[in-house]
Amino acid sequence: MSSIPEFVDTLIHPGWIVPVVPEGDVLTGFSVALVGNKIVAVLPTEETTYINAKKVHTLPEHVLLPGLINAHGHAAMSLLRGYADDLPLMPWLEQHIWPAEAKHVSEEFVRDGVELAIVEMLRSGTTSFTDMYIYPDITAEVSQAMGMRCQITFPVFDFPTAWARDADEYISKGLALRDRLKHSELISVAFGPHAPYTVSQNNLSKVATLAAQLDIGVHIHLHETTGEVLQAVEQHGERPIDTLHRLGLLGPKTQCVHMTDLGNQDIALLAATGAHVIHCPTSNMKLASGSCPVAKLLAQDVNVALGTDGAAANNNLNMFGEIRAAALLGKLHTQDASAISAQQALSMSTINGARAQGIDDCLGSLEVGKLADLIAVDMSGPETAPLYNPISQLVYASNGSQVTHSWINGKLLLENRALNNIDMPQLMQKIQKWQHRIGSQ
Repeated sequence: MSSIPEFVDTLIHPGWIVPVVPEGDVLTGFSVALVGNKIVAVLPTEETTYINAKKVHTLPEHVLLPGLINAHGHAAMSLLRGYADDLPLMPWLEQHIWPAEAKHVSEEFVRDGVELAIVEMLRSGTTSFTDMYIYPDITAEVSQAMGMRCQITFPVFDFPTAWARDADEYISKGLALRDRLKHSELISVAFGPHAPYTVSQNNLSKVATLAAQLDIGVHIHLHETTGEVLQAVEQHGERPIDTLHRLGLLGPKTQCVHMTDLGNQDIALLAATGAHVIHCPTSNMKLASGSCPVAKLLAQDVNVALGTDGAAANNNLNMFGEIRAAALLGKLHTQDASAISAQQALSMSTINGARAQGIDDCLGSLEVGKLADLIAVDMSGPETAPLYNPISQLVYASNGSQVTHSWINGKLLLENRALNNIDMPQLMQKIQKWQHRIGSQ
């Protein structure tokens, strides 16, 4: 717990606290105190009598827990939500998404799409997200202005886009962005080579060298489908994960996204190198890409975090949906109802996401000394009643709409479901213009 501070900025009295660490803990009759951007005390409510707080939130029907971390997505693609549904991955990408992006993506597209994505995430409990998309400078700018925490993984491709001509320009622009943001409290920057099938081995090797020299993370789509893996074996004589390992790109700062096709040897390699897996269950199911063997990964102490992927592949950015999907799909995949527990699924969306980004010392759990990224979830409604186990109810019965309050870096951004400092009518007018522009093509 903590010594009792005399003066604090915020004092929160929830019905329950789910700190995530230690696993399975549920605190009742406790309060949380914030000073600046930090959690300074978690203490019995009866001991808060003499604390002077600038702001007090009494939430007796709420669960307070760390904010959710969306560990993989493409925020700007919210403008392509529902644009091309019910298609396999490669036809979806090659025949629909990439042509639409080539025609419409611009700084304005990214700015409006990211704003829409952040609003959706804030309203459903996400306080930090990882993004991979062109114009990452615009994503960073919007996130900073809206008070949202973000890991920017600047894209690297072999081919040109509206943002860069070739891999060298992507890398140069991305590293310049990292330099500009190195003092930001909310934004961090990592490499985002798109995938082994869109980035040559020579350019992947460049990324590996630079990432090691600069000691920063690498975020990459990997083993998305069985077809991708088989094609790589035919072309290069090895599985993509082995290619990354040979190039020095697989290590404790590597975030491997999707990972639906994994053999025992792949899992052993992930465990040995300390690489992280980002599981996107809803996107993988919707695109019929396969199922990540989460239970096997966790059994080998591989860190698994959760992401929504983009709204074009998932149709929403609601992490509560991913938590539930991860638990249920894990049970179905193994035919074992105890395979992925509610606590494990919740950890994947919080502390494991922070661990994948290398920031679990300051985020991902509700502990004294950590950054004040918190959410309050209202459990008073019929959808979550009766309440026997708050953790189970968060995972299996909550849908994101019960999130009423959200603090990021100690600042209250969502209060009683209302977003502070966001002009919703103006945002929706911009989105409707994009709908008419893209839908008329």
